[in-house]
Amino acid sequence: MDDQITGSTAAEIADSVRGLRERGTLRPGDALPPVRELAVRLGINRNTAVAAYRQLAGAGLVISRGRAGTLIAGAESVAQEGLADTVLHDIASGNPDPALIPDPTPALSRIVGRPVLYGEPVIDAALEAWTREWMHADLHRDDLTICVTSGAVDAVERLLAQALMRDDAVALEDPCFLASIHTVRLGGYRAVPVPVDDEGMTVEGLRAALDAGVRAIISTPRAQNPTGVTLTPERAAALREVLADHPYVLIIEDDHFSLLSPHAYATLIGPQHRRYALVRSVSKFLGPDMCLALAATDPTTAERLSLRLSPGTTWVSHLLQRLAHAQLTDASARTQISTASAHYAERNAAFAAALETHGISTSSVDGLSLWVRLTAPARTTAERLMRRGWLARTGDEFCIDESSPASHHLRLTVHDLSDADAARLIDDLVAAQR
Repeated sequence: MDDQITGSTAAEIADSVRGLRERGTLRPGDALPPVRELAVRLGINRNTAVAAYRQLAGAGLVISRGRAGTLIAGAESVAQEGLADTVLHDIASGNPDPALIPDPTPALSRIVGRPVLYGEPVIDAALEAWTREWMHADLHRDDLTICVTSGAVDAVERLLAQALMRDDAVALEDPCFLASIHTVRLGGYRAVPVPVDDEGMTVEGLRAALDAGVRAIISTPRAQNPTGVTLTPERAAALREVLADHPYVLIIEDDHFSLLSPHAYATLIGPQHRRYALVRSVSKFLGPDMCLALAATDPTTAERLSLRLSPGTTWVSHLLQRLAHAQLTDASARTQISTASAHYAERNAAFAAALETHGISTSSVDGLSLWVRLTAPARTTAERLMRRGWLARTGDEFCIDESSPASHHLRLTVHDLSDADAARLIDDLVAAQR
């Protein structure tokens, strides 16, 4: 098999491996030759072989196992957010409470108007004006251009596509939101992990990522998923200082928890930064089925993004936009969102405090879930919880590097548990740690 891999460039070698995989010569689980060995056989620089394997890993075709080598990936499903088809009590979903999502019925009668035809602006005028005021209050940039996309993941994918080429490096928080990992991998980009601590993305980690040549950064300023950490103003200022020497690196801030977070917004985007996008979806507070996100970007990024959002090719329904605007400007809906914000904060804080009495800590209580620190490996604990009727999500799924040491964290969605179920889960979690 090894002697069938051909090519003198990274792209040629990656295409060769892809072809062998498609023809069945290489099967899931088969090991590729070590980089050094392949480089010698093909008469190429070792870095070329490394780049080829990175391209394959970025496309999800191979899996790096560190010292165990690089293996052809199988067709197994990757971790996804949302409810699981299971008889277990699902505490892994990361979903909002449906009872706390505003009922859209009163707003529906107010959004009926003239039909929107081909060639009209992509974003509804009223929603654009409201969003500009909302975003400007936080970014204080006079060059803001407002765009609309079909959700935050759609926005991130299109923002990366308009700015990057295959195998370009992207800085991701580590641990990281599942959708960001998948978007970078499937786009063929190279993920560079930046550690997250209790104040957000670390300064040393960002500096190392910039030294590694990243061309884009994806950051979550509030309720980082999975850790729940919110970027502090002090850390944000330190990160902006590092980024001051890199004004053309694209900063994408996924502020998914915006209206639900009790914390003020802090940003990596400095006043002189040239390429940026602040993305705010409505899925956490108006419901996941409201596939709509709003982005405030610099004019150049907006111009490039608009080429990928032209009417008739990627249509964002104006009825959906009007419905979102009607709810975002409705007093009762905003009250419901505030009630939801208080609910998530209070339920998470109460659960975290109860865990603390048993010596189990959490990093933060912001967001829809809790990031729980364990003494035992997360997979072992999750298996024990499963035998007690619970489905939990381990921290291993959020690791960027699949060869990382076993995680000692669980991400638990507990805000919708009754007091009795919460107490039972804590007892089972404590027992599973023994």
